[in-house]
Amino acid sequence: MILEIVSPEATLFSGEVTSVAVPGVNGEFQMLNNHAPIVSLLKEGNVKIVGSDLKIAKEFKAKFNKINEQTFWLPINSGTIEMNDNKVIVLAD
Repeated sequence: MILEIVSPEATLFSGEVTSVAVPGVNGEFQMLNNHAPIVSLLKEGNVKIVGSDLKIAKEFKAKFNKINEQTFWLPINSGTIEMNDNKVIVLAD
């Protein structure tokens, strides 16, 4: 599935991922390939992205915490998420 993480300053990440876990206002949840459409508010926490070939632009690498070669975390204060047709868009503050 395709993930885009957009902040007020720039698009922090855009690419193919295996899964995305986010801090929803009612608790953390994860989305995998072919997940049902969803729109949700996000609270302070980490967006966890997993993929086999994640390419984060070097100007934004400092914003992400690398767990291993396939897993990164991005701390956020709040935001929204939309998943539809295997495309996830995270609008993060």
